[in-house]
Amino acid sequence: MNILQHTVSDKITFKGIGLHTGAEVRVDILPAPEDTGIVFVRKDKDPNYFIEANAQNIVNTLAATTIGKSGITISTIEHLMAAIYGIEIDNAIIQVEGPEIPALDGSAGIFVKKIKEIGLKEQKKPRRFLKILQTISIEDDDKFIMVEPYDSFGVDVEIQFTHSVIGRQRYTCKHITSEEFERNISKARTFGFLSQVAEMRKNGLARGGSEKNAIVIGDTGVLNSEGLRFKNEMARHKALDLIGDLALLGGPLLAKITAKKNGHELHRRLMLELITKKDAMKYVSFEALPQIDNDWIWESQAVAAAF
Repeated sequence: MNILQHTVSDKITFKGIGLHTGAEVRVDILPAPEDTGIVFVRKDKDPNYFIEANAQNIVNTLAATTIGKSGITISTIEHLMAAIYGIEIDNAIIQVEGPEIPALDGSAGIFVKKIKEIGLKEQKKPRRFLKILQTISIEDDDKFIMVEPYDSFGVDVEIQFTHSVIGRQRYTCKHITSEEFERNISKARTFGFLSQVAEMRKNGLARGGSEKNAIVIGDTGVLNSEGLRFKNEMARHKALDLIGDLALLGGPLLAKITAKKNGHELHRRLMLELITKKDAMKYVSFEALPQIDNDWIWESQAVAAAF
């Protein structure tokens, strides 16, 4: 766990197509001074539009997380934000030439790999951790999410689909370190059903989707030639999405998150509840953190795929 703030050591460039728009996009991640936070810039607009990466700038959660200001938006930011959170980047300017972050392989793995190749730069100011002070839960029919006070950052995510390829899956980790994120979460890909593609594209979604940037599930199984990267890859990807969205709170969390059948809209509602509810969270310095037990066991489990 880093004590001091970090930014990228040099410019990092990604190019690819957007999962939903199908647009060709370029992204440049640039170093930023201490206490800048994460700021997106629509570089292809004149004048350039600056959109801070915070929950109050979320404007759409349909099939992805979209932030925006003054009618200018950037969509599908969650995988990149998960990478930024997972490998502990505090400050960066993210220039985007296009309407959407490129999908790459449908996970955060390529983002993590390339950022680590370029490296991070340690800064002088200490990190500020967001300590959750109250238990807050939100239910929406059979969907559920809860945040609780906790001495570290842990997640427990469960999903359930009627399709036999997924069924009921769970991913849980008591202590998400940057190593755990890179190894067991970052490479998990987004997923979708072949039977729904035509309808999604009719509604302006999944226009750039393919087996190159998503797990595609047919009637009888996964269509990707490489198969699954993890037995419970879909649950791990839901954890990835959750981390990427929670990064919009603006700092490393001290919290336990429990979620069932969660999605971007439920994440948004939880974050806004935390922001607006008095005394729900506070910033703390590293010196105020409790001692973390380094012998905690990482847990990654799959519940039987049939129910």
